Amino acid sequence: MCGIIKITSKEREKQEITTMEPLSPGSRLFISPGFYGVIVFTLGFKTRCDPSAIVEGIKNTWIKLPRFSSKVVNDKKNGETVWVPVSVRVEDHVVVPDLDHSSIENPDEFVEDYTSNIANTPMDMSRPLWEFHVLNIKTSNAESLGIGKFHHSLGDGMSLMSLLYASSRKMSDPEAFPTTAVTKKHVESNNNWWFISSFWFIIRVIFTTFTELFKSLLTLCFLRDTKTPLMAKPGDRVRPRKVIHRIISFDDVKFVKNAMKLKVNDVLLGMTQAGLSRYLSKKYEDEDPMVEKKKNLEKIRLRGTVVVNLRPDTKIEDLADMMTKGSKCRWGNFIGIVIFPLWIRSEDDPLEYVRRAKSTMNKKKISMEALILYGLNKFTLKILGEKAVETITKRVFGHTTLTFSNVMGPNEEISFFNHPMSYVGASALVGPQALIIHFVSYVDKLIINLSVDTTVIPDPHLLCDDLIESLHIIKLAVVEKGLHKMEV
Repeated sequence: MCGIIKITSKEREKQEITTMEPLSPGSRLFISPGFYGVIVFTLGFKTRCDPSAIVEGIKNTWIKLPRFSSKVVNDKKNGETVWVPVSVRVEDHVVVPDLDHSSIENPDEFVEDYTSNIANTPMDMSRPLWEFHVLNIKTSNAESLGIGKFHHSLGDGMSLMSLLYASSRKMSDPEAFPTTAVTKKHVESNNNWWFISSFWFIIRVIFTTFTELFKSLLTLCFLRDTKTPLMAKPGDRVRPRKVIHRIISFDDVKFVKNAMKLKVNDVLLGMTQAGLSRYLSKKYEDEDPMVEKKKNLEKIRLRGTVVVNLRPDTKIEDLADMMTKGSKCRWGNFIGIVIFPLWIRSEDDPLEYVRRAKSTMNKKKISMEALILYGLNKFTLKILGEKAVETITKRVFGHTTLTFSNVMGPNEEISFFNHPMSYVGASALVGPQALIIHFVSYVDKLIINLSVDTTVIPDPHLLCDDLIESLHIIKLAVVEKGLHKMEV
């Protein structure tokens, strides 16, 4: 007995306090009851999943990240919310449901319901805020599935994508990290007009930033989107959502991108504008077939909050090393939003949706709107507290219709803890909006992820069909107009 050292509850509490870390402003927002948010990752595997290999892999990677081995506690002494390190038994966070395969008639529908159920189930705040589900069920796109659920306070989509990179290796080289498409940087030519063009660029940045911030202020104060079949009801709290995804060819997006000399994001936004226009025109036609749908759509003001990564450097190596100390790439919630007006019209020329998306996105790219709004949120949190930031953020989301984001995934085949992957999907469930759209690419596939409030949008599969059909129509228009270069 003399060899046993007893630690009192006061001593244990003192040890915990010495290692506590305050939550970041973004994490504090997501931890508030009125703005609860989670991110759900769906990983499709080409082979049957081995739960023991998943557990062992998580022990060697995820648990090394402090936030994955900490719980959230309200520090009454200092009046702030903090991360407190705890001992973690990984097996308790890896869920392997006992499935009755004989009763599952439609595996794809079963996975949708399962994913939606875990996404809407509140997380246990008394332990680290993550879990990973292993489903050994064959679907139309995978032999088995891994579904990760992470509280948004752990980090944003870019942070959690770094987990995928750190947990994966190339199929062609088991020792190498995955790679993504390289973004080409524009190099200015050295000529006598450099000073004038730089001065004009600065003027444009200042003017555009002022204009976009003024529009954001109007949205915060009173400017609300038109009430449509996509708009959540005013003042609604976050309701249970249906989470679905669809896989299409990424080559179709790149075909339009290359033919029209655009960015991938321009094509995806154009496709979204065309798909939403198509969906809404059907809805209005069903309500009143006598009313001209073109005039109906022209009256609509519909905007989306587009998620923007504020990290200055997001190379693949930095993402993979994000969990290590001294990494150039910041872990956590370091994202901003811009309010993006969507072109909802019945256009005769399908390419107009893409041109409009490019034009609007060009303005947003040179605007400092996202960074300034992020700074203002931090300032408001420090001066007025969490309730003020929560009220402001909910008001912006409540006055707009949807959230949109796009993440470029690995551009070659990878394995996740030695499991060859078929695809990766992701959905963030946050805010009062009835529609959230995420696009994730994987090799030659594009995964469309929708998270919807079914009391507002009862037919999410129809909406997804309209998005896909719109891309096909845009691609066909490119071919018909001869904008693409024929391969020899």
